[in-house]
Amino acid sequence: MPDFQPGAGRPPFRADHIGSLLRPKALREAFRRHANGQIGYAALRAAQDEAVRDVVRLQEECGLKVVTDGEFRRTSYWERFVRFTAGLVVKEAVFRFHDEHGHASEFTAPYAAGKVSRRAPITAEEFEFLKGTTHETVKITMPSPSTMHFYRFTDWGDRSTYDTPRAFFEDLGGVYRREIAELAAAGCRYVQLDEVALAILCDPAARDNVKAAGTDPDALVDLYIDAINEAVAYTPKGFTVGVHVCRGNYKGMYLSEGGYESVAERFFGKARVNHFLLEFDTPRAGGFDPLRFVPKDKGIVLGLVSSKTPRLEEMDVLRRRIDEAARYVELDRLAISPQCGFASTMGGNPVTEADERAKLRLCVETATQVWA
Repeated sequence: MPDFQPGAGRPPFRADHIGSLLRPKALREAFRRHANGQIGYAALRAAQDEAVRDVVRLQEECGLKVVTDGEFRRTSYWERFVRFTAGLVVKEAVFRFHDEHGHASEFTAPYAAGKVSRRAPITAEEFEFLKGTTHETVKITMPSPSTMHFYRFTDWGDRSTYDTPRAFFEDLGGVYRREIAELAAAGCRYVQLDEVALAILCDPAARDNVKAAGTDPDALVDLYIDAINEAVAYTPKGFTVGVHVCRGNYKGMYLSEGGYESVAERFFGKARVNHFLLEFDTPRAGGFDPLRFVPKDKGIVLGLVSSKTPRLEEMDVLRRRIDEAARYVELDRLAISPQCGFASTMGGNPVTEADERAKLRLCVETATQVWA
């Protein structure tokens, strides 16, 4: 796999993507029928296998050198992690998704109901099947540790089990470390953590809400950076960890807005990862100035292509924006991707597979033009 180039100071691929892809209708129907008891797990697994083979082929046809299974074995980006981790259950979140037109939507979130431990391998099945379907590099995505805390930060867990968030994250970190160790032993070399809380904590309105609830937003920033480091401690040599920072992605809606300035120095400087995959597709994400805090040994994947809208970006505009970012982080430490996945949940964003394919191909073609 010669295109995989991990190392200090640059992302492993010039064209990457965030992981989740649109679920085909047949797969959505198989999930529905399994949930209703109309088909067994073997039939669901067969539908997943077929859909994964197809979506791997789509990624390869777009020219990507890194592939995922589209998160086709999950109903949401964090659902499988919760399902295979003892102690975690699902409750209502304290936040709501919204869009530019004022529409809003409730969602659910993990809750620590008991002592946390790894019930079973979480992503091994995904990796083992994927590596048998492609010669390209496989990327495995996982929700970040803060996912299990922040969406219900005022009531995140049973206090008789964990009296402090740090005690909770110590146990949770062990789940990640064991998962990463087993992935590495199976041949995986690239894991991405999907981080939403730190993006929300860039939003002045969200910070005010956190303060109004009696919590210090800056203390949460430090807590979540430490939780990432706890999760990725002892990763094997040659293993790459990227952190994707997301402002929420549900049927084209989002959770927050605001640039990275308030968290950039601490987050970029202290998170012990190889690179960051950052949203920069709309003015909601702010400018590139916070990239001045990125250390020389870390890279940035610029999320310049929107997965939320069918409008196809112009390559000249993308190239110009890459040049703007290169004022703060030299070009060799940059790459390009969509700003987020195309389907963080089963329903997916309001785009078609043709839109998805065009946007993935655009990332590859832009990368070829810029870094040829």
